[in-house]
This record gives sequence, C-alpha cells and structure tokens, in this order.
Amino acid sequence: MILLITPSARGQECAATLKDATGEETHWAENLPQAVARLREHAYSAVVLDQFLLENEPAESDQVLEHLGTAFPVYLNFAVSGMERLLREVRAALHRRKREETQARRSVEQQIRSEVCESLTVMLLSCELAMAVPGVPAPATEKIRTIDNLARDMRLRLSAN
Repeated sequence: MILLITPSARGQECAATLKDATGEETHWAENLPQAVARLREHAYSAVVLDQFLLENEPAESDQVLEHLGTAFPVYLNFAVSGMERLLREVRAALHRRKREETQARRSVEQQIRSEVCESLTVMLLSCELAMAVPGVPAPATEKIRTIDNLARDMRLRLSAN
C-alpha cells in the first residue's frame, strides 16, 4: 500500500493515478494528523510526503516520520511536480524497497544458515566424542549414530542451498 500525504486539491486524482500505475492500494491523507492516524492503522510500502507540509509543520512532520515503520519515504514538491514525476519517484522508491527487502532477507538467511551449521558441527563433534567413550551400551551407540547421521544430512542440505 501507498500513502499519499498532500493538501493539494489534486490529491484524490494523484492517489487514483498511483493505484492504476503501480497496482498498489493507495490512501490519501490531506494533512499530517490524518497521515499519522493512517500510519498507525496500516503498514505502507511507500509514503509520498508533500514538502510543503514538511516545511510548514515541522513538529507534526516529525510524528509522521516516527510512524513510517518500514515504508520508503518519497519527498515531492507538488506545487512544481507533475504526475509523471510523481509516478517515476514512487516506482523508483518501490523498486529500492523491494531490493532492500531482498538483500535483508538474504542476509538473515545467511546468518541463520551460519548459526545452524555451527550448531551442527558441535553436534557432530559431540557425537564422535560420545561414540569414542569406552563401554557405551550398544543401544546408546545406535542412538548417537542416528543423531550423527541426521546432523550430517542436515548439513548437506544446508550446503546444497
């Protein structure tokens, strides 16, 4: 979803155009208190902010910025910008957000994979040391061997990805 924040009389038209061009539901807020209320209610992928509001209402602007969450902010001067520029800026912001989400997801996956591999290495080493202890009963050795095989299989699967 996209949130468009502008007191411009063309706000509704801009919101409809954004929805048609991006395929994302677009909400329009005429002022900053409305924008804060919408930001509290919904999660947005991008928030288009009229620079006029930011410059003329700095205290309320700070509240909006605090509630952006993961939304990508797009700052635009509606007094001098046309619809083409609005669409270009929003598309670019959505593309950047998608790229950053993908990078963040990959980073988290890599971190988790690394941590799981470390745990598997500890499990394998512990299994080897347990099997090397003299006098371990056969049923316990068999269970340790099963754990060892499962850990090796998990490590192979993780390295295959």
